Amino acid sequence: MAEHSAHRPPDPTGIMTLATAYWGSQTLFAARRLGVFEALDQGPATAPALARRLATGERALALLLNACTALGLLVKAGDRYANAPAAAAFLVPDRPTYMGDALAYGEDVYGQWGELDRVVREGGVERAEGYLGDDPERTRHFVYGMHGRALGVGRALVELVDLGDCATLLDLGGGPGTYAALFLQRHAGLTATVVDLPPIAALAGDILDAMGVAGRVRLLPGDYHEVALPAGQDAVLISGVLHRESPARAQDLIARAVAALAPGGRLVVSDVMTAPGDDGPAFATLFGLNMLLTAPDGGVHSTADVTGWLTAAGLRVEPPRPFPPPMPHTVITATLP
Repeated sequence: MAEHSAHRPPDPTGIMTLATAYWGSQTLFAARRLGVFEALDQGPATAPALARRLATGERALALLLNACTALGLLVKAGDRYANAPAAAAFLVPDRPTYMGDALAYGEDVYGQWGELDRVVREGGVERAEGYLGDDPERTRHFVYGMHGRALGVGRALVELVDLGDCATLLDLGGGPGTYAALFLQRHAGLTATVVDLPPIAALAGDILDAMGVAGRVRLLPGDYHEVALPAGQDAVLISGVLHRESPARAQDLIARAVAALAPGGRLVVSDVMTAPGDDGPAFATLFGLNMLLTAPDGGVHSTADVTGWLTAAGLRVEPPRPFPPPMPHTVITATLP
């Protein structure tokens, strides 16, 4: 038996799965754009009835609905389709857990993945994509997509990091303030300063209002590498930021964060990171490619690198802590002696 197994020919299944993986993502994107999940939130429907409601071709929609069913997005009873529980929770607009903006961001960068060979050949992209301000619609997709994602990541982060003894928090690259707002909701005595680029900060007001913390957050629009940072902070947060930075610029940002800390203050770094050796986990390595495609210095750093940078900056560093599955993030907390 062992000899037979040793001579078994290689299995191409994994390669074919990778080659057609985009079929599933485009099925999801198309169903969202057509309004399938929103329409089925009103109740189960047949393909002909749904085609009339969505103004699509009946046969074509049936093929899409059957694919969505096979992918676990829909359930089918007889000839009637309905949202699966995950679709009902995350793909119906106006639900608090709606992920539509995050999916829209995924659609925005989809075409760039087709340029991966060129970008690798040329060593990276020359400038950030339009979602950082050039294109208002893409910027909104990016900001609200990251807000939706940050709500999930941030709720885990506030369980892993206790800022109950802190009065001030500086959030560098904090987007619309989602992470800071979650910490403020947890700790009534905390105030925050959020630094991000002006087009992103401009969209923060409604989000902070909705989260009930607008009066406790100061927005500081600007480049976190250049803007004057407030000193004497009890805590500084760098969450989902280092993957946009080269190693040199990441270390520069850490140095600026340390300079803003009060003695005994904490620097919290949260991000998708690779394991030492940089060749896994798979999501982290693919995330690094996504950042290569969308930011001039984009990539992914290892837990060993980040720990080394924090130590070199004079901080006392705690061991990296992974987020609970399925979130692929890691948090590293370090204290200024």
